[in-house]
Amino acid sequence: MPLTRPDDVDDATLVDRVLDGDQGAYRTLIERYQGRIYAVAFGLAHDAEDARDIAQEAFTKAYRSLPGFRRGSSFYTWLYRITANLGIDHQRRKTRKLKRELQLDETRLTPEQAHHTGPRPSATPRQNLERKQLADRIRAAIDQLPPDQRNVIVLRELEGLSYKEIAETLDCAEGTVMSRLYYGRRKLQQILRDLNKGG
Repeated sequence: MPLTRPDDVDDATLVDRVLDGDQGAYRTLIERYQGRIYAVAFGLAHDAEDARDIAQEAFTKAYRSLPGFRRGSSFYTWLYRITANLGIDHQRRKTRKLKRELQLDETRLTPEQAHHTGPRPSATPRQNLERKQLADRIRAAIDQLPPDQRNVIVLRELEGLSYKEIAETLDCAEGTVMSRLYYGRRKLQQILRDLNKGG
């Protein structure tokens, strides 16, 4: 009788094997989901190196927390939640750092001065500065949303998940997802308007 290939083994069985001390089973889970988890992390971090760090941390945290894993949800949904939380925490830290750097940059260099720093054929320094400021404003605006609204905005707008997938990931009803998304989008628009007025 042929041996069962790792690809043919379901997640629950692999989790049981890991808990019994089979580290190879966890490697199979990593290989099965590393691409999807990296994509989630990248959608939150917007940086390849940061996304790799977040994904690695997610798998490490999941491994350590596996004895407490409840079988009410799938392993992937549970792992996705861990990754999303780590990514959102990372985003919050990075946004705070960007705000500090922007404040320093503004005291060092004005857009007019930046224009004389050298030729850039693809875009003018002013255009580059405006793009950077817009990206920073969007990140800052998302960071100001309440966590429940921020989560659905990131999962829907950046990750492209369906309402059902978001509901499973966040362990809530689809109606709750739609409500949070509606109010989150409205609040995001208001925050961006306020930031534009202030900028």
